Amino acid sequence: MGIKKNLAIYSFVVFLVAVFCQSASSAESLPSSKFQGLLKSGTLRIGVAHFTPWVFKDKKGTLAGFEIDVATKLAKDMNLTPKFISHDWDKLMPALMGGEIDIIISGMAITPQRALKINFSQPYATAGINIATNLFLTKDVSGLEELNQEKVKIGVVAETVSEELAKQLFENASIVKYKTSKEVGDDLVSGKVHVYMESKPIPQFIALEHPDKIDLPLSIPLLITKAGFAVQKGDPDFLNFLNSWIIARESDTWLISTHDYWFKSLKWRKKYLP
Repeated sequence: MGIKKNLAIYSFVVFLVAVFCQSASSAESLPSSKFQGLLKSGTLRIGVAHFTPWVFKDKKGTLAGFEIDVATKLAKDMNLTPKFISHDWDKLMPALMGGEIDIIISGMAITPQRALKINFSQPYATAGINIATNLFLTKDVSGLEELNQEKVKIGVVAETVSEELAKQLFENASIVKYKTSKEVGDDLVSGKVHVYMESKPIPQFIALEHPDKIDLPLSIPLLITKAGFAVQKGDPDFLNFLNSWIIARESDTWLISTHDYWFKSLKWRKKYLP
């Protein structure tokens, strides 16, 4: 009986060793997270598009804005060096999906259509879509419904939520698509389009700069949007970190105070703009 018992114990020990070795071998064969590779790379490649005050070039030609502050802080907390890569708005998602950039930090609204192609973090900022109008071209307009006619030109940045909203609200109007917000703003001021539909506070800033030419006819936004960080699909570790970072930076009020500086005051304008 003693020999049989010892053999049984020996066989069980051999079985445990075999199971342990197999488990260790399997663990070693698992692919490492893309996020871990990113942390080892030393650089965070950040895709941005220029929309003042989210992202713009200051009077020295340096990138500045809310998203630049957010991205710089995020990269620092990851012990990475931020590398900003600018694109026209409609090129940001292809750049992310193609691996040219690691993350989009550019006030990108979370939508189901975009989430089919990329992954979003939880929201880190809120924005409202509003309109600015050319005073001369719309002097006889008394309501939004009067803008919904073919002769009315509504300027939007292509591939944005503003474009989709303009198509829904003003299906009979002529929707004019642009690559950058500056192009739309310039054409609004010069009278080439009747309306510019865009996220706050861009319409407000244009009206402040050109009070004799531009009006803000609506007191409340047409639509509220939530912005999230955008990353490639297939890396839950990166999303988990980003969501944790947002929670932490909201809790210590860094995100809130930074957002208020850029969107609820004009203090930055003298410092950064000519």
